[in-house]
Amino acid sequence: MASLSAACRQDLEAIAIPRHASWDPVGLLSVRSYVRAELATLGDVQEHHFRRGSHEGVNLILKLPGRNPRRRPLLVGAHYDGPIQSIGADDNASAVAALLELGRRWRASPPRRPVWLVGFDLEEWGLLGSGVLAEQLRAERQRLKLMVSLEMLAYTGSMQSYPHPAMERLYGNRGDFIALVANARAGLSLARLTHAMGQHVKTRALPVPRASIDVPAVRRSDHSPFWDQGYNALMVTDTSFMRNPHYHQMSDTIDTLNLHFLASVIDGLEVALGKL
Repeated sequence: MASLSAACRQDLEAIAIPRHASWDPVGLLSVRSYVRAELATLGDVQEHHFRRGSHEGVNLILKLPGRNPRRRPLLVGAHYDGPIQSIGADDNASAVAALLELGRRWRASPPRRPVWLVGFDLEEWGLLGSGVLAEQLRAERQRLKLMVSLEMLAYTGSMQSYPHPAMERLYGNRGDFIALVANARAGLSLARLTHAMGQHVKTRALPVPRASIDVPAVRRSDHSPFWDQGYNALMVTDTSFMRNPHYHQMSDTIDTLNLHFLASVIDGLEVALGKL
């Protein structure tokens, strides 16, 4: 059974605090500083400052070169802000801790292609950080191999719901898997990642057409602005509110998480994404 590293556990404890831009801005500043400092141990961190309406935020970007710097980069992101009135351990401290752990591993053993690690800000305000960055990258004609959004990675349970009842027959009624949700154009990458991650953790794939406008429940993370800008993008998730009863509650704490599951997800991501 996979176990979480001491560094990853430390990340969880530092990030799983109230950190919403309006409800606890001091907490958000603290977490932003922590994530920036941890990424800075791996390389030069770019601060992508943005403003959308009356809201201001900072995306944190670390670019790892990979073994072949000429390949199109893989963008892997997780939002570091938290929900209003919530500790946000699963949402989204689990994913940010995974992002930092992947960065450490890929720094020591580079993947095939460049990887951009991004801590997104203001996801909870309506995907603002990812939306601005996706628009900017499209305007710059920046090519990407794939955008991967890490969104809640550490909760398992005996019950599982779905946006469509028919999906239960295909995926089962237990919340014991990690889901990969991708637009149809990313189908080949989705198949490869599902197979590779499945060697480490039970994995289920969901390809969605038309940027999932017919299934809006699976648009609620930082991958969807990249879908809307024409990029191939994929969300990795424990299915959020379809499984976790602590979603957007103060009860979303570290002690409710399955840390062995999170460790297995990280192991799977390291191998699967490193081979793309």
